[in-house]
Amino acid sequence: MHTIAIQVPITQLTQDGKKPTDATSSKSVLGIWGAASRQKVTLLDHGNGNGKHTSGPWTQVSRLGNPLFNEVIVPLGDKDNWNATDPSGDSAFAKYVAQPELAKLLPILYPGVFPNLAGLTADRADLTAILLTGIPNGIIKGFQNFTGPTQADMLRLNLAIPPASKPSSLGLLGGDVAGFPNGRRVADDVVTIELRAIAGATYPLVNSGYTPDGAASLVSENLDPGAGRYQSSFPYLGTPHDGFSTP
Repeated sequence: MHTIAIQVPITQLTQDGKKPTDATSSKSVLGIWGAASRQKVTLLDHGNGNGKHTSGPWTQVSRLGNPLFNEVIVPLGDKDNWNATDPSGDSAFAKYVAQPELAKLLPILYPGVFPNLAGLTADRADLTAILLTGIPNGIIKGFQNFTGPTQADMLRLNLAIPPASKPSSLGLLGGDVAGFPNGRRVADDVVTIELRAIAGATYPLVNSGYTPDGAASLVSENLDPGAGRYQSSFPYLGTPHDGFSTP
């Protein structure tokens, strides 16, 4: 069983049945997350044709808003707890966003490459905004996807911002306000964007005196999707590689 939650009702985002046009308005922003649930009891019966019976109440076992939030931000010991919690309870996990473990590991793994990041001990207000509240007005010219002060891991999309005529796979980091973390397009390089943000590339948004390490702009997933991987119309994704021929 899968559920998808939208924080702001669609009726609040429309005026006279029209798409929002004011990018600065809070009513133009959607907050979206998905979850998967299963029944508490599973009985394996090898004497029966299907071999499995489930019963009992449905329990949330996983969820997803921003990519890599669970995989990179939340530590191993808290992953199950996070997966079972609704985004409204994410203030309990905000400390992992404010002081991400990966940001501390990068200077250790690459000695001398991230000296500025190594000296950055303040809470990461940039990551808190990007991942937990959305970016408010006045931070990036012509852009905001703020959903309010409640800290919650959700994908946020400003419906008043039109699609880019020349999209950048780096989204906001590439100067493209229509790209991640404003929603998530299939061609957005979300891993590279988030790794660079954690490495300090976005900290100047909240502290103009901070200079990101040169390596912060070089951190990359280094993944080339290749020709034919995306289409110009729905479902946008090309034919998947099979798992046998393509490791």
